[in-house]
Amino acid sequence: MKKLSFIAKSLLAGTMIFSLAACNNTKEDATGAATATTATDTATLPNIRYIDSDTVSAYYNLAKELQENALRSMSRIENTRQSKATEIQKLAAQIEQKARTNSYLTEESYNGDMARLQKMNQDAEAHMANLQRNFDTELAQQQQVLSDSLESFIKDYCAQKGYDAILFRAAGIYFNPALDVTQEVIEGLNARYKKKDEK
Repeated sequence: MKKLSFIAKSLLAGTMIFSLAACNNTKEDATGAATATTATDTATLPNIRYIDSDTVSAYYNLAKELQENALRSMSRIENTRQSKATEIQKLAAQIEQKARTNSYLTEESYNGDMARLQKMNQDAEAHMANLQRNFDTELAQQQQVLSDSLESFIKDYCAQKGYDAILFRAAGIYFNPALDVTQEVIEGLNARYKKKDEK
């Protein structure tokens, strides 16, 4: 479960979903001169909402599929690691058994088995490093797919609703719960994702 949580968070990490519009309205002061409004003027306060990234990760179908893909890849890597380790341990046990029972007739044959064990270790390490690199690349690609999907939807959603920004809940200490649009965003994301799947 910790791995799943880590994957979910890593897939959403760094995904920036806010596009705060700059307000540069002017008003006239008592002398009739135009002055810039400040961020504290009620008329220019940005219209902001927030979403909870953990909830999006748990209920957005694309995020769930990407997490499942990542878990399957991690499982394959772990199975390969265990398989390689078993092969190496088996050969090491055979060498130890032959050495203990004086089954090696020459030093050359012992050295040959030790060289084979060393090469098996090196090959396993290289193979596992390659699998890990591929997994890291896959994870980065999945994160980009998720990021693009969220950003595309949020832009359209903000335009439709007239919001200036949507923030992650984790970006602040406190948000008025009335500003939470997580459920609405999840429903919109899943509706859009289903439509793409149906095409």
